[in-house]
Amino acid sequence: MNAQSTSPQINPHLQLEIAHLLLIDIVGYSKLLVNEQVDMLQQLKQIVRGTECFRAAEARDKLIRVPTGDGMALLFFQSPEEPVRCALDISKALQTDPHIGLRMGVHSGPVNRITDVNDKTNIAGSGINVAQRVLDCGDAGHILLSAHVAKDLAEYRHWQPYLHDLGECEVKHGLRLHLFNLYKDGLGNARLPEKLKRRRWTQELSQVRPLTPPRWPKFLLATALIVSVAALATSVWISLHPKSRNTGELAKIVAPASIPEKSIAVLPFENFSGDKENAYFAEGVQDEILTDLSKVADLKVISRTSVMPYKNTATRNLREIAQQLGVAHVLEGSVQRAANRVRVTAQLIDARTDTHLWAERYDRDLADVFAIQSEIAKKIADQLQAKISASEKAAIEKAPTTDVLAFDLYQRSKSLWAGVSNPLHAREKLPEAVQLLNEAVARDPKFVPAWCLLSRVHCTFYWLGFDHSSDRLELASAAVQAALRIQPDSGEAHLALANYYYFGFLDYVRARSELAIAKRSLPNNAEVFVYTGFIDRREGHWEDATRNLERALELDPRNLFTLQQLATYTYYPQRRYADAVRTYDRALAIVPGDPLTRINRAEVALDWRGEIEPYQTTLRSLIAENPKIAPDVDHPDYALCERTAEAAARMLANYPRDGVATNYGVNCPHGYWEGVVARWQGDFTKAYNAFAAARGELERVLAKQPDFVGAVSLLGVIDAGLGRKDEAIREGRRACELLPISKDAIAGAACAINLAQIYAWTSEKDLAIEQIVAVERVPNDLSYGRLKLHPYWDSLRGDPRFEKIVDALRPK
Repeated sequence: MNAQSTSPQINPHLQLEIAHLLLIDIVGYSKLLVNEQVDMLQQLKQIVRGTECFRAAEARDKLIRVPTGDGMALLFFQSPEEPVRCALDISKALQTDPHIGLRMGVHSGPVNRITDVNDKTNIAGSGINVAQRVLDCGDAGHILLSAHVAKDLAEYRHWQPYLHDLGECEVKHGLRLHLFNLYKDGLGNARLPEKLKRRRWTQELSQVRPLTPPRWPKFLLATALIVSVAALATSVWISLHPKSRNTGELAKIVAPASIPEKSIAVLPFENFSGDKENAYFAEGVQDEILTDLSKVADLKVISRTSVMPYKNTATRNLREIAQQLGVAHVLEGSVQRAANRVRVTAQLIDARTDTHLWAERYDRDLADVFAIQSEIAKKIADQLQAKISASEKAAIEKAPTTDVLAFDLYQRSKSLWAGVSNPLHAREKLPEAVQLLNEAVARDPKFVPAWCLLSRVHCTFYWLGFDHSSDRLELASAAVQAALRIQPDSGEAHLALANYYYFGFLDYVRARSELAIAKRSLPNNAEVFVYTGFIDRREGHWEDATRNLERALELDPRNLFTLQQLATYTYYPQRRYADAVRTYDRALAIVPGDPLTRINRAEVALDWRGEIEPYQTTLRSLIAENPKIAPDVDHPDYALCERTAEAAARMLANYPRDGVATNYGVNCPHGYWEGVVARWQGDFTKAYNAFAAARGELERVLAKQPDFVGAVSLLGVIDAGLGRKDEAIREGRRACELLPISKDAIAGAACAINLAQIYAWTSEKDLAIEQIVAVERVPNDLSYGRLKLHPYWDSLRGDPRFEKIVDALRPK
């Protein structure tokens, strides 16, 4: 390979490192005139340097770029997705420069940084050698992947449709590479490479030979070759001998091997105290050990939400639990608290073999419980041979508080906080959580985690519309700033600040920046990936959002909230209904019979195929099983799609009198749905009165916050129902101007749909249809089933333009 332009540090020990390589060359380069070659290389350089992956890796100083005469080699070091995304970005950019014929090859493998005769960085090793041979099998436009890379990508569902198995290709010396072709949405080249057309044969595994290690430059020390050859040969054998023949099989094969050796789940500790109230205390001990371990970047630690269901020690099957959570080890323990004494026992188990690796019992004064937690965490990290940095060690040794009672109050508030993902129940639990946390920080003003959680609870009050006031945001800000004053480098504090910017101001730039800071000290915190995914989603980066939420599920695989977010708010708007169904099924395997998941799964049939029966059947079953669940599962939009007076009456009876928060952040009054039903049924006097009452509630909100986008948008719909056409259209448009889809792909799309509804209700049929067409260009909730059945759109039915939109969304 040719040299990079920067001088490296000389390393006489020839250290191996794994690189994710993208090799690029210009097809037909040697046939060009010299000035044409120069021009084309300059254009290629500009295109490559303009890609997001290139810039991001370069900014992190995690990129090696090496010119190759007719192209270049890029070496990434963070993820096998980096070279693939870079290749797709390059392919997309080339759509405006079709005269440049590129082929690209991607592989992951070991490389060595060496120096050439000019003391410049060069690359040796099997990784670069195999990547070159992957590239050589392609034609212009191809993005070819080694099976090694395809295995990694097949772990993520969003890549699977784009991985196309080509089988084996003969390379130098009669050896064979198993290749995959990557193409999607007009990017890449879907045609079979000419080399594979000429050289197809039936696989005979007994005849497949491993690629010999590359011949290194003669000036490298022979001793280095001897040290490295075994590692190189092993990697190449893995690269060239995959046994699977399709991406589905790849995912199945990779899954068991993907469980890291240094991985652990800290299961709930048993409460051996006589007082049942100490159950919170036992949970807190387990939770703090988990939190301490999760700060070690060299470990994979499963999040709290996913381990808490395994409280029942009598029915624990550790091997099954470890497989379900994707870990090699589990930690069990017990806590007994009596007066001012505490006994904590803990044992580390290799769940694959049921081998007990370490056990200890601690009998101490109650005040020493935080030191016990830190000691256990350090012992476990040592047993798993995890590398711990100085900052990680300091974080583990730092007690969250010295006040046991404050710790108890904090744990009680955390239990309440865990149940606020449903807006119906959040209203009941949030005030008590605030009270408990205020008491905790009053007892210990330096209790950083309590301050952080207090800030997040206030943000939730604001976001769900229970108190959408500047005063509430001031409380959230004061709490997180208190945490930062005490501990400026606290990952929890920066995570709380990210929440503050996200929920309080929709400031995704600052929120993302705070998440990046939080991630440094919270490498195993699933919430960091969840909220990064939320920001990606709001910014319209749907693939990135999917990837981050799936990464969160690796760390928190049994988190029902994250599964629902992935299915309902990520797959759904993209019309990925089959993926949504699979995700709901995964959730039901974790929490069988969960009412919200069951009704959400039934709603897919309506949105996808316009079939109302599954929703009706599931709703009847759920309410028959538990009548109190009706407000949670009788969703107004779906009830109205039943188009019966009985369904409408049932929905109004079940809908909470004080309203429910919408997905664009405003509380929707009961009167709004009364008005919708009456309007559909032709009772315009009743509709007017209901809408007028709902308008009064919105006016009170807007009197305090005139620019509350969700309230402005909903007010526009209500005014349309009241016949206040000019005001309705002005308010609907203003909401879309305040929050366009380009700024917020979720709430902006909701406001855009509201504007379409306003046009439909005010007899602006042309504008309504134009607005629907605009909305359908981006991911949104306005599905085939809703357009087909919902009364909102009755005034448009029969118009050929509207019917064409509906038909275009109908599943073929």
